[in-house]
Amino acid sequence: MTNGSITDVPGIRVGQAQRRGDGWLTGVTVVLPPPGTIGSVDVRGGGPGTHETDALDPTTLVPTVDAVVLTGGSAYGLAAAGGVQRWCEENGRGFPVPGGVVPIVPAAAIFDLGRGGDFGARPDAAMGYEAALDAAGSADGAAVDCGNSGAGTGAALGAGRYKGGLGTASLRLAGENSTVVVGALAVVNAAGVPWHPGAVPPSNGQGLNTTLVVVATNAALTTAEARRTATAAHAGMARALNPVHTLADGDTIFTLATGAAALVPPPQLPAAALIELQSAAAEAVRLAVLDGVAAAEAVTTPAGSWPAYPAKSA
Repeated sequence: MTNGSITDVPGIRVGQAQRRGDGWLTGVTVVLPPPGTIGSVDVRGGGPGTHETDALDPTTLVPTVDAVVLTGGSAYGLAAAGGVQRWCEENGRGFPVPGGVVPIVPAAAIFDLGRGGDFGARPDAAMGYEAALDAAGSADGAAVDCGNSGAGTGAALGAGRYKGGLGTASLRLAGENSTVVVGALAVVNAAGVPWHPGAVPPSNGQGLNTTLVVVATNAALTTAEARRTATAAHAGMARALNPVHTLADGDTIFTLATGAAALVPPPQLPAAALIELQSAAAEAVRLAVLDGVAAAEAVTTPAGSWPAYPAKSA
């Protein structure tokens, strides 16, 4: 599928690191925004594995985000955020404090433990640092490796029946806001399957799962508007997959707003421009999720063959 990329948002860079073979099947994806980017999050899953998400509440002190980390390894894999924080500190990125900076690096994890054969083979700070270097070294607008890459390396679909993966998409607003771009990047490690007529979701309670998304835009948003955009974007996840937001998953959407383009509100309904952006965010998420499913390739693990989802046009 070709629906654009989160890197169509100017200044947004994506870096990845992964390990395959010898017991490994996991990885890390880092979304690196320009300095000063506003960020927030909405966690809808009942079993999230997250780091620093409380700091993204609109009522907290720091409105900006230095990087977002999506990782395999369940709660263990959140250690990858430490490596990204180290890269940010080395490059002077973070909230200024006496003596230095404290990088704001929220993270969320999928469950892929043992899928390569070794339960202990999971992302750590070194892999996070590697992914941050990859992001920093990429060109503006560079293509994103999708499918079995980064945090999508060990992702599964349909309660573990099919190979999941990483996908991305972008949309542009219309009219006076045509300079505004909304992009999404999704790691699809879902209990559900893509929704389409005839699709049969797995039985409730099967598998440990999560779909993670980063929405990015060049629009100028407040932290509260970024939070509301993350909330609205969950509609795209629900349109793409069935089921979502279950007690056993950690479905999470981050929103990043670089602030380079001001939304132009129509005088008769000032909120209309923000509503259009949030609608585009939901659609970009839907497309990114389906792109991740379509890009995933079959792999072989110690447990046997792990096929790609057959309905790639869903």
